[in-house]
Amino acid sequence: MFFLQVQGEGIPSLMFIGTLAMVILALGIIVFVVFHQRRIIKYQMMMKQLEAEKQEILLNASIRFQEEERQRIAADLHDDAGPLLATARLYLNENLVNQEKAQQLQSILSAKQIIDDAIQLIRNISHSLMPPTLKNFGLESATTDLFQKISGSGAVNASARFHDYRERLKVDVEMLVFRVIQELVNNILKHSNAGFIHLTQNANDHFMYLRIHHDGKGLTQSEFEKLSQTSHGLGLKNIASRINVLKGRIFFEIDASRTYYKVTLEIPKHAANGKLKAVA
Repeated sequence: MFFLQVQGEGIPSLMFIGTLAMVILALGIIVFVVFHQRRIIKYQMMMKQLEAEKQEILLNASIRFQEEERQRIAADLHDDAGPLLATARLYLNENLVNQEKAQQLQSILSAKQIIDDAIQLIRNISHSLMPPTLKNFGLESATTDLFQKISGSGAVNASARFHDYRERLKVDVEMLVFRVIQELVNNILKHSNAGFIHLTQNANDHFMYLRIHHDGKGLTQSEFEKLSQTSHGLGLKNIASRINVLKGRIFFEIDASRTYYKVTLEIPKHAANGKLKAVA
Protein backbone atom coordinates (compact mmCIF):
# COMPACT_ATOMS: atom_id res chain seq x y z
CA MET A 1 0.00 0.00 0.00
CA PHE A 2 2.82 2.39 0.86
CA PHE A 3 4.52 1.73 -2.49
CA LEU A 4 1.31 2.37 -4.39
CA GLN A 5 0.78 5.59 -2.48
CA VAL A 6 4.29 6.87 -3.30
CA GLN A 7 3.90 5.83 -6.90
CA GLY A 8 0.58 7.66 -7.11
CA GLU A 9 2.10 10.80 -5.66
CA GLY A 10 4.96 10.67 -8.25
CA ILE A 11 2.64 10.84 -11.24
CA PRO A 12 1.64 14.51 -10.73
CA SER A 13 5.31 15.37 -10.24
CA LEU A 14 6.24 13.74 -13.50
CA MET A 15 3.36 15.45 -15.25
CA PHE A 16 4.48 18.79 -13.84
CA ILE A 17 8.07 18.23 -14.97
CA GLY A 18 6.88 17.11 -18.40
CA THR A 19 4.59 20.12 -18.74
CA LEU A 20 7.37 22.44 -17.61
CA ALA A 21 9.74 20.88 -20.16
CA MET A 22 7.17 21.32 -22.91
CA VAL A 23 6.66 24.96 -21.93
CA ILE A 24 10.41 25.57 -21.89
CA LEU A 25 10.76 23.85 -25.27
CA ALA A 26 7.88 25.91 -26.70
CA LEU A 27 9.42 29.11 -25.34
CA GLY A 28 12.77 28.09 -26.78
CA ILE A 29 11.20 27.50 -30.18
CA ILE A 30 9.40 30.86 -30.03
CA VAL A 31 12.64 32.66 -29.05
CA PHE A 32 14.52 30.88 -31.82
CA VAL A 33 11.85 31.76 -34.40
CA VAL A 34 11.81 35.40 -33.25
CA PHE A 35 15.60 35.73 -33.42
CA HIS A 36 15.73 33.87 -36.74
CA GLN A 37 13.04 36.14 -38.18
CA ARG A 38 14.98 39.17 -37.01
CA ARG A 39 18.10 37.84 -38.69
CA ILE A 40 16.16 37.29 -41.91
CA ILE A 41 14.77 40.84 -41.77
CA LYS A 42 18.23 42.23 -41.03
CA TYR A 43 19.69 40.24 -43.94
CA GLN A 44 16.95 41.45 -46.28
CA MET A 45 17.56 45.05 -45.23
CA MET A 46 21.29 44.60 -45.80
CA MET A 47 20.64 43.16 -49.27
CA LYS A 48 18.35 46.08 -50.11
CA GLN A 49 21.05 48.49 -48.95
CA LEU A 50 23.69 46.72 -51.06
CA GLU A 51 21.36 46.78 -54.07
CA ALA A 52 20.72 50.51 -53.53
CA GLU A 53 24.48 51.13 -53.30
CA LYS A 54 25.00 49.11 -56.48
CA GLN A 55 22.36 51.15 -58.31
CA GLU A 56 23.98 54.35 -57.08
CA ILE A 57 27.37 53.17 -58.35
CA LEU A 58 25.87 52.38 -61.77
CA LEU A 59 24.06 55.71 -61.90
CA ASN A 60 27.23 57.59 -60.94
CA ALA A 61 29.14 55.67 -63.63
CA SER A 62 26.55 56.67 -66.24
CA ILE A 63 26.63 60.30 -65.15
CA ARG A 64 30.43 60.35 -65.07
CA PHE A 65 30.65 58.75 -68.51
CA GLN A 66 28.19 61.25 -69.97
CA GLU A 67 30.15 64.10 -68.42
CA GLU A 68 33.42 62.77 -69.84
CA GLU A 69 31.78 62.48 -73.27
CA ARG A 70 30.57 66.09 -73.03
CA GLN A 71 34.03 67.26 -72.00
CA ARG A 72 35.64 65.31 -74.85
CA ILE A 73 33.24 66.81 -77.40
CA ALA A 74 33.73 70.30 -75.96
CA ALA A 75 37.52 69.84 -76.13
CA ASP A 76 37.34 68.63 -79.74
CA LEU A 77 35.20 71.57 -80.76
CA HIS A 78 37.29 74.09 -78.80
CA ASP A 79 40.74 72.77 -79.73
CA ASP A 80 40.12 71.73 -83.33
CA ALA A 81 36.98 73.25 -84.83
CA GLY A 82 37.42 76.61 -83.08
CA PRO A 83 40.89 77.40 -84.48
CA LEU A 84 39.88 76.22 -87.97
CA LEU A 85 36.88 78.56 -88.11
CA ALA A 86 38.92 81.40 -86.61
CA THR A 87 41.53 80.92 -89.32
CA ALA A 88 38.86 80.89 -92.02
CA ARG A 89 37.55 84.17 -90.66
CA LEU A 90 41.03 85.69 -91.05
CA TYR A 91 40.96 84.87 -94.75
CA LEU A 92 37.48 86.34 -95.09
CA ASN A 93 38.02 89.59 -93.17
CA GLU A 94 37.00 93.05 -94.28
CA ASN A 95 40.32 93.59 -96.10
CA LEU A 96 39.33 90.95 -98.63
CA VAL A 97 37.46 93.50 -100.75
CA ASN A 98 40.61 95.62 -101.03
CA GLN A 99 42.80 92.78 -102.25
CA GLU A 100 43.66 92.11 -105.85
CA LYS A 101 41.46 89.54 -107.55
CA ALA A 102 44.17 86.89 -107.65
CA GLN A 103 44.80 87.31 -103.95
CA GLN A 104 41.05 87.39 -103.26
CA LEU A 105 40.63 84.10 -105.08
CA GLN A 106 43.49 82.53 -103.16
CA SER A 107 42.06 83.73 -99.83
CA ILE A 108 38.62 82.40 -100.71
CA LEU A 109 40.02 79.02 -101.76
CA SER A 110 42.08 78.80 -98.56
CA ALA A 111 39.04 79.71 -96.45
CA LYS A 112 36.96 77.12 -98.32
CA GLN A 113 39.52 74.38 -97.62
CA ILE A 114 39.62 75.28 -93.94
CA ILE A 115 35.81 75.30 -93.72
CA ASP A 116 35.74 71.90 -95.45
CA ASP A 117 38.18 70.60 -92.82
CA ALA A 118 35.96 71.97 -90.05
CA ILE A 119 32.89 70.31 -91.58
CA GLN A 120 34.74 66.98 -91.76
CA LEU A 121 35.84 67.34 -88.15
CA ILE A 122 32.29 68.03 -86.96
CA ARG A 123 31.04 65.11 -89.07
CA ASN A 124 33.57 62.82 -87.38
CA ILE A 125 32.41 63.99 -83.96
CA SER A 126 28.80 63.39 -84.99
CA HIS A 127 29.65 59.90 -86.27
CA SER A 128 31.31 59.03 -82.97
CA LEU A 129 28.07 59.95 -81.18
CA MET A 130 25.79 58.07 -83.61
CA PRO A 131 27.55 55.91 -86.22
CA PRO A 132 25.76 56.43 -89.57
CA THR A 133 25.64 52.68 -90.27
CA LEU A 134 23.83 52.13 -86.98
CA LYS A 135 21.43 55.00 -87.60
CA ASN A 136 20.62 54.09 -91.19
CA PHE A 137 20.82 50.29 -91.24
CA GLY A 138 20.59 49.07 -87.65
CA LEU A 139 22.49 47.08 -85.06
CA GLU A 140 23.29 44.10 -87.28
CA SER A 141 24.92 46.19 -90.00
CA ALA A 142 26.83 48.38 -87.54
CA THR A 143 28.13 45.38 -85.58
CA THR A 144 29.08 43.46 -88.72
CA ASP A 145 30.88 46.55 -90.04
CA LEU A 146 32.77 46.91 -86.73
CA PHE A 147 33.95 43.28 -86.84
CA GLN A 148 34.90 43.51 -90.51
CA LYS A 149 37.10 46.51 -89.79
CA ILE A 150 38.78 44.65 -86.92
CA SER A 151 39.35 41.59 -89.10
CA GLY A 152 40.64 43.79 -91.92
CA SER A 153 43.51 44.93 -89.72
CA GLY A 154 44.96 41.42 -89.97
CA ALA A 155 45.80 41.29 -86.25
CA VAL A 156 42.68 39.44 -85.09
CA ASN A 157 40.28 37.06 -86.82
CA ALA A 158 36.90 38.71 -86.10
CA SER A 159 33.41 37.83 -87.32
CA ALA A 160 29.77 38.51 -86.41
CA ARG A 161 26.67 36.54 -87.36
CA PHE A 162 23.06 37.52 -86.62
CA HIS A 163 20.51 34.68 -86.80
CA ASP A 164 17.26 36.17 -85.43
CA TYR A 165 17.31 39.90 -86.11
CA ARG A 166 14.39 40.32 -88.48
CA GLU A 167 13.06 43.53 -86.94
CA ARG A 168 15.05 46.54 -85.76
CA LEU A 169 14.90 47.63 -82.14
CA LYS A 170 14.30 51.21 -81.06
CA VAL A 171 17.18 53.51 -81.98
CA ASP A 172 18.13 54.30 -78.38
CA VAL A 173 18.15 50.58 -77.52
CA GLU A 174 20.32 49.73 -80.52
CA MET A 175 22.70 52.51 -79.50
CA LEU A 176 23.00 51.16 -75.96
CA VAL A 177 23.60 47.60 -77.13
CA PHE A 178 26.13 48.73 -79.74
CA ARG A 179 28.06 50.76 -77.13
CA VAL A 180 28.20 47.69 -74.87
CA ILE A 181 29.52 45.58 -77.77
CA GLN A 182 32.09 48.27 -78.59
CA GLU A 183 33.28 48.46 -74.98
CA LEU A 184 33.55 44.68 -74.67
CA VAL A 185 35.42 44.34 -77.96
CA ASN A 186 37.78 47.22 -77.08
CA ASN A 187 38.58 45.56 -73.75
CA ILE A 188 39.27 42.25 -75.48
CA LEU A 189 41.55 43.91 -78.04
CA LYS A 190 43.41 45.91 -75.38
CA HIS A 191 43.81 43.36 -72.62
CA SER A 192 43.22 39.77 -73.78
CA ASN A 193 45.76 39.19 -76.56
CA ALA A 194 43.07 37.22 -78.40
CA GLY A 195 43.61 35.55 -81.77
CA PHE A 196 39.91 35.45 -82.65
CA ILE A 197 36.71 37.23 -81.60
CA HIS A 198 33.37 35.85 -82.75
CA LEU A 199 29.91 37.28 -82.06
CA THR A 200 26.60 35.47 -82.54
CA GLN A 201 23.06 36.72 -82.07
CA ASN A 202 19.97 34.63 -81.28
CA ALA A 203 16.52 35.34 -79.91
CA ASN A 204 13.42 33.67 -78.55
CA ASP A 205 9.99 35.03 -77.67
CA HIS A 206 11.25 36.86 -74.59
CA PHE A 207 14.97 37.61 -74.93
CA MET A 208 17.64 38.56 -77.43
CA TYR A 209 21.06 37.00 -76.81
CA LEU A 210 24.42 38.29 -78.01
CA ARG A 211 27.43 36.07 -77.32
CA ILE A 212 31.05 37.06 -77.80
CA HIS A 213 33.65 34.26 -77.83
CA HIS A 214 37.39 34.89 -77.77
CA ASP A 215 40.53 32.86 -77.08
CA GLY A 216 42.42 35.48 -75.09
CA LYS A 217 42.63 36.26 -71.39
CA GLY A 218 39.16 37.06 -70.10
CA LEU A 219 37.02 37.58 -67.01
CA THR A 220 34.78 35.40 -64.93
CA GLN A 221 31.49 36.67 -63.51
CA SER A 222 32.90 37.21 -60.02
CA GLU A 223 35.88 39.14 -61.42
CA PHE A 224 33.58 41.35 -63.50
CA GLU A 225 31.34 42.14 -60.53
CA LYS A 226 34.36 42.94 -58.37
CA LEU A 227 36.16 45.12 -60.94
CA SER A 228 32.99 46.96 -62.02
CA GLN A 229 32.71 48.40 -58.51
CA THR A 230 36.27 49.69 -58.23
CA SER A 231 37.60 53.09 -59.22
CA HIS A 232 39.76 51.44 -61.91
CA GLY A 233 36.86 49.72 -63.66
CA LEU A 234 35.22 52.70 -65.38
CA GLY A 235 34.76 50.84 -68.67
CA LEU A 236 33.16 47.90 -66.86
CA LYS A 237 30.97 50.30 -64.87
CA ASN A 238 29.78 51.82 -68.13
CA ILE A 239 28.90 48.34 -69.40
CA ALA A 240 27.04 47.51 -66.20
CA SER A 241 25.15 50.82 -66.21
CA ARG A 242 23.99 50.35 -69.81
CA ILE A 243 22.91 46.78 -69.13
CA ASN A 244 20.99 48.09 -66.13
CA VAL A 245 19.21 50.68 -68.29
CA LEU A 246 18.29 47.90 -70.72
CA LYS A 247 16.97 45.81 -67.80
CA GLY A 248 19.19 43.04 -69.12
CA ARG A 249 21.91 40.80 -67.75
CA ILE A 250 25.50 40.03 -68.66
CA PHE A 251 27.42 36.82 -67.99
CA PHE A 252 31.18 36.22 -68.14
CA GLU A 253 32.24 32.58 -68.43
CA ILE A 254 35.24 30.44 -69.23
CA ASP A 255 34.76 27.26 -71.27
CA ALA A 256 35.16 23.93 -69.48
CA SER A 257 38.18 23.22 -71.67
CA ARG A 258 39.59 26.59 -70.53
CA THR A 259 40.50 27.38 -74.14
CA TYR A 260 38.18 30.36 -74.65
CA TYR A 261 36.02 32.88 -72.82
CA LYS A 262 32.41 33.79 -73.49
CA VAL A 263 30.44 36.96 -72.71
CA THR A 264 26.65 36.72 -73.01
CA LEU A 265 24.27 39.68 -73.17
CA GLU A 266 20.64 38.90 -72.35
CA ILE A 267 18.28 41.71 -73.43
CA PRO A 268 14.57 41.37 -72.62
CA LYS A 269 12.43 42.12 -75.65
CA HIS A 270 9.80 44.01 -73.65
CA ALA A 271 12.51 46.46 -72.54
CA ALA A 272 14.03 46.64 -76.00
CA ASN A 273 10.69 47.61 -77.49
CA GLY A 274 9.81 50.06 -74.74
CA LYS A 275 10.93 53.60 -74.05
CA LEU A 276 14.31 53.87 -72.34
CA LYS A 277 16.33 56.73 -71.01
CA ALA A 278 19.38 56.11 -73.16
CA VAL A 279 22.93 56.50 -71.98
CA ALA A 280 25.09 57.71 -74.89
